[in-house]
Amino acid sequence: MKRLDREEKAEYTLTAQVVNADTDEPLEPPSEFIIKVQDINDNPPQFNEGPYRASVAEMSSVGTPVTRVTATDADDPVYGNSAKLVYSILEGQPYFSVEPNSGTIKIALHGMDREMREEYLVVIQAKDMGGHMGGLSGTTTVTVTLMDINDNPPKFSKSLYEFVIPEDLPVGKMGGKVKANDRDIGENSKSTYSIIEGDDQGMFEIVTDGQTQEGILRLKKPIDYESKRAYTLRVEATNVRSEPSSGGPFKDTATVKVVVEDSDEPPVFLKPVYVLEVNENAPVNTVIGTVTARDPDSTGSLVRYFIDRHTDLERQFNINVDDGKITLAKPLDRETDMWHNITVTATEVRNHSQISRAIVAIRVMDINDNAPEFATEYEAFLCENGKPGQVIQTVSAVDKDDPIQGHYFDYRLVPEMLNNPNFTIKNNQDNSISVLAKHDTFRRQKQEMYFLPIIVTDNGNPPMSSTNTLTIRVCGCSKDGIVQSCNVEAYVLPIGLSMGALIAILACIILLLVIVVLFVTLRRHKNEPLIIKDDEDVRENIIRYDDEGGGEEDTEAFDIATLQNPDGINGYLPRKDIKPDLQFMPRAGQHSGPNGVDVDEFINVRLHEADNDPTAPPYDSIQIYGYEGRGSIAGSLSSLETASSDSDQNYDYLREWGPRFRRLGELYSVGESDRET
Repeated sequence: MKRLDREEKAEYTLTAQVVNADTDEPLEPPSEFIIKVQDINDNPPQFNEGPYRASVAEMSSVGTPVTRVTATDADDPVYGNSAKLVYSILEGQPYFSVEPNSGTIKIALHGMDREMREEYLVVIQAKDMGGHMGGLSGTTTVTVTLMDINDNPPKFSKSLYEFVIPEDLPVGKMGGKVKANDRDIGENSKSTYSIIEGDDQGMFEIVTDGQTQEGILRLKKPIDYESKRAYTLRVEATNVRSEPSSGGPFKDTATVKVVVEDSDEPPVFLKPVYVLEVNENAPVNTVIGTVTARDPDSTGSLVRYFIDRHTDLERQFNINVDDGKITLAKPLDRETDMWHNITVTATEVRNHSQISRAIVAIRVMDINDNAPEFATEYEAFLCENGKPGQVIQTVSAVDKDDPIQGHYFDYRLVPEMLNNPNFTIKNNQDNSISVLAKHDTFRRQKQEMYFLPIIVTDNGNPPMSSTNTLTIRVCGCSKDGIVQSCNVEAYVLPIGLSMGALIAILACIILLLVIVVLFVTLRRHKNEPLIIKDDEDVRENIIRYDDEGGGEEDTEAFDIATLQNPDGINGYLPRKDIKPDLQFMPRAGQHSGPNGVDVDEFINVRLHEADNDPTAPPYDSIQIYGYEGRGSIAGSLSSLETASSDSDQNYDYLREWGPRFRRLGELYSVGESDRET
């Protein structure tokens, strides 16, 4: 038998029927019986979602909900109070409370501060039977964390900060650090820093370090010990965030005292950039201008001036080391360089390492020292059939000078050409002129080229002028005035030949020369027949080698200089070609047989003559290589051109050269002994 459990099965359905005990036949229809299991309080409450975690803002008011816990009971909620739950707090008082029926946890204490305690553990109990005696219970834990709010102001660790800053500290560099601590965390602890008093000249600035939340005091302008030796600043730290109920962001202030420390500073120029002017015709040693620098230190050292020669490579300027006067060292030409930028350095006499620099821009002022000239080399063309007054050429001029009032050029013919019968000029009122023809009787046969000198004068003070010559060629033109020819046809026409005729004659001459060259080439090939016997035709076995190599004329395969005696470079070692003294007698002419030339006999005769002719190359040729190289103890091993004979030499020293020459020494020793015997 098994015990009944309502939580497993709340009711049972049974079917019963009366039957005959002997025959097993039913005596009545089946009947159903429903048996319901009555509940008893045998299941305690359970928190299925526990343990719980919750958070609430610090300083929350009493009664602020934190979270809600829920327990379940497996007993029958309809029958009796077995499933009626009541919640109570076992641990966490007096900070929190719980509603008995809903299980909602609330703030029970005013002024809960996160900075004092951040986390709390609350134990909640759920009891059935309406909380009466004999009821079953279950518990769970709730971890409550207080969330931070901005309820604490920033606070400087000190009310007075003192910093010593050297006066040569560069702008933007740090001079000191301050920090305001905030007990809050996260964004609520962040602060910004500002200077609210004591910096009327804007010499300093303070910025916030995002990592350390420190205030970095930096220089905004250079400080000078001689001008002001101390600064007293009022610095304020302000929270970035603020609570609506706080009435504004929290702040705190501190005093920062900055003491300026004296440093040895470099000289200071009155101006960082000087702009000076000088005329391009100024004589050498002319004073162009003066630069001035002073030592800002209280001791006031003397200053010396120099020009950085890297900026004045041609040494066109000098400077007085004592007073800074810049003078001209070489003549200047504005047309070459209009501006000269040099760097002047000022150095303390007491400390040469203290150097400062200034830029000096020198502008070269223009004077009228260049004469105007034609803009280009003009070459005008005049048609033979041109009309009087026709414009032959428009001429303009240029001037390298640059006057303030601009250029104005005056054109005129040279005095001896004022009454020129052929040409005249007309001013176009735009600094240019037009050259005009006076008549229409120009002929190339009479004069092919004319030269027209023109004087061009500028409006400078004093005015400059130059004489320029315009070349005018007389040309043959079409009816439309288009130039066709200017030189060749003028000389050809008197003999009655046109340009086309000259081209045809030249083509014929070239063709004739080509024919002659081809004819000579063919004749030369005919005089060199290839004679091969029919039964010894080896045309199929001929292999052609284009690379000769290895001979005396081959200078690419090896360096022949290694075979030359360096001691005899100045002297020439001649080649000895030995030719016999016999003179070969001329051969008698050969007569062919009745059937013409006998090729076989002809070849044999020529072969016999070549074999017996001692003057025909190749003959014996001796090239002497008498030098074996430097550093050899043996000297030369060649017996050629050796004055001494074998009998005069002693070869015993070969045995002293080691194992390599021992055998050679024995051979020569044997030879000497044989001769003696």
